[in-house]
Amino acid sequence: MPNPAASHDLDRREALGTMGLALAGVVAADPVAAGVEDRGANIKITSLRGIPCGPKTFLKIETDKKVVGWGEVTGCEPKVAAVLAESLFELLDGENPTRVEHLWQKLFRSHRDMRGGSIMVHVISGIDMALWDITGKLWGVPVYRLLGGPLRDKVRMYPSPKATKLGTGGPNPFSGNPGDVMGLVKGIENLRKEKGPDYAIMFDAHCAIPPAMLIQFAAAVEPYNILWLEEPACPGNIEVFKRLKQQIRIPIALGERDRTIWEVISYLQNGCIDILQPDVGQTGGISQMRKIAALCEAYHVPLAPHNTCSELGLSASVHASAATTLFLIQEGYLDGHIMPAGVARKNWAVDADGYASLPQGPGLGVEMDEAMIAKVAADPKKTFKWPKPTYADGAVRDY
Repeated sequence: MPNPAASHDLDRREALGTMGLALAGVVAADPVAAGVEDRGANIKITSLRGIPCGPKTFLKIETDKKVVGWGEVTGCEPKVAAVLAESLFELLDGENPTRVEHLWQKLFRSHRDMRGGSIMVHVISGIDMALWDITGKLWGVPVYRLLGGPLRDKVRMYPSPKATKLGTGGPNPFSGNPGDVMGLVKGIENLRKEKGPDYAIMFDAHCAIPPAMLIQFAAAVEPYNILWLEEPACPGNIEVFKRLKQQIRIPIALGERDRTIWEVISYLQNGCIDILQPDVGQTGGISQMRKIAALCEAYHVPLAPHNTCSELGLSASVHASAATTLFLIQEGYLDGHIMPAGVARKNWAVDADGYASLPQGPGLGVEMDEAMIAKVAADPKKTFKWPKPTYADGAVRDY
């Protein structure tokens, strides 16, 4: 006997099939759809050059479509970074630069014994910036458009006329006398009296105030309502940060020396911090900044990105900050002490209230002057020097 249910299913499948063909015909005939071009479909990486420039390394990635991307490696010996980047080109040669996440994973996971290492991740950070730069240029849009679009019209910055960060002024003892502690507090007290309650003051311990003295300092500085206490201890032992968080009532910020989602997640899981400070040039580039921001959102922890790059790496961070949900403030130095003016030329500006306009133009929106790069690279005064941190008695200190 014929099965009515089976017959009904067959009729339904035929109808759906006919509908699908009809829709396909409509799409094929649609002149708008027919004119859509995937600009990222047929492009290949052809070269990668690492260029040491003072304390930084600039990376130039070229393609067969003449679209060039630039990235910056920071926090790394420049000559080493350049050589490693050019070695990693072996994994990028002929690849499509718009497959940014795929290439990030390919580089990061390529060698099991170097995975997650600081030098490797810093170099990947620069490559990642350059890949986003190429992708934005291909589509003719700023990078933040590719990140879901800007969540704000301007990006709060420091240092600015409305915000600044104070430091330790050098190494400090493991536990301080009143004079040691109050000497640090006095600078904050004076600045608060001068600038008033609407001025943002941050204090960077720089891992240079050991925990015992830091607890003393934090208690003494409480009345002055600083925005945060930064880098309370050297990374490595989560128990130290848990202990400090239990005894310090000032918001704690850290993260500039922690790389990728895997190094920051324990801070969030253990409730050790109030503000996270990833650095786009050190944590794994824009790609990892995005993932870290998502982790922080789940824990209601805002981002205050650290940045000591030139205008190139700083612009990459501004793009990421513009598209980040829980964003507090962006660090960035435009006075020329990190990189002379003209090497990297941004197209955004900071207003009198300390807000940066959004970068314009395709990609990162930064023009690189290779003649200026060469000039800085040849200046012996700009050469990278290894730090030699010591206490007054000659003992080696952390930072």
